[in-house]
Amino acid sequence: MITQIISGGQTGADRAALDVALKFGIPHGGWIPKGRKTEKGPLPEMYRLKEMPTESYEARTEKNVQDSDGTLIIARGKLTGGTDYTRHMTLKHKKQLLGIDLDLTGHYDAASLAASWIRLQHVKVLNVAGPRASEDTQIYSDAVIILEQVVQILTDEDRKSKIALKHLDKGRPSTPPKTVQEAVDRLIDELPLKDKATIASIAEDDLVTLQTNLGAYIGSQFGIWSGNQKLLDSCEIISGDAHLHPNLALSVIIKELWKCLRVTHKLRIVK
Repeated sequence: MITQIISGGQTGADRAALDVALKFGIPHGGWIPKGRKTEKGPLPEMYRLKEMPTESYEARTEKNVQDSDGTLIIARGKLTGGTDYTRHMTLKHKKQLLGIDLDLTGHYDAASLAASWIRLQHVKVLNVAGPRASEDTQIYSDAVIILEQVVQILTDEDRKSKIALKHLDKGRPSTPPKTVQEAVDRLIDELPLKDKATIASIAEDDLVTLQTNLGAYIGSQFGIWSGNQKLLDSCEIISGDAHLHPNLALSVIIKELWKCLRVTHKLRIVK
C-alpha cells in the first residue's frame, strides 16, 4: 500500500493528489518553491510541503522525483511544459514512471492501471504530477476521481489478499497435485488477483525472485520437499532433466505458472 503521496503543490493534478491523501488519511508531502509559490498564490499551510531554497519550479520538480519511488502523470494528449519536464526528470533519475492519457483512457481503467503499476513496481512513496488548473480546467476533478479509485482498489485488494491467505489452507485440497499442470491450475485458483498480475508482468530472468516465498509454498504444500514423486517426474519430463533436484523442480512449476499468466493477466501500460 502507498505510504505517502507527494506533489509540487501546484493547482490542478498536484493539488488533487494532496486532497485525496488528506481525505484518506494517507501521509502527504513534497517540495514546493520558496514562498510556497503556486499560480494562485501561496499554498495554504494545511498542506505539509517543504519549501525549496529557490523559487524554481524545475528544482522542486526534480526534488520530488528523487524523493519518490515512482511518478504518476495524469494529463491529456502530448505532455508539455512542467509536466513534460517531470517526465524527463523521472527518466533522468531512473525512477518508475506511469503516464495516464485521459484522451485514451477512462477513469476506472486509468485507476486500475495505476493500482496495478503501484503494486508491480512496489511504489510506496507516490509522486503525482500533471498540468496546472489554468492549463486544464478539468484536470483537478479527473485526478481526484482516479486517485480515489486507486486508493479504494488497493485497499480492497489488501483486504481480499488477507482473507485469501487466511483461508488458503482451508480451501486447499488434501491430495497434492500429481502433474505440473495440476500444480499450475491450483496456484491460479488460489493466488489473489494482484499476485497473478504481478507474476505475469515479471521478466523471465527475474523469476528467481519468486523462489523465496512462492517457491517455499510450492515446496511445502505440494509435496516437492516431502517426496511427491509423481509431481517430480512431471517436472523432469518438462525440463528434460531425468535427475532434477527438488529446488529446480520449483523453478519448473513457477515458470509454467508464469507462462500461463502471461496470456491471461499480463499488465499492459498505456503510453
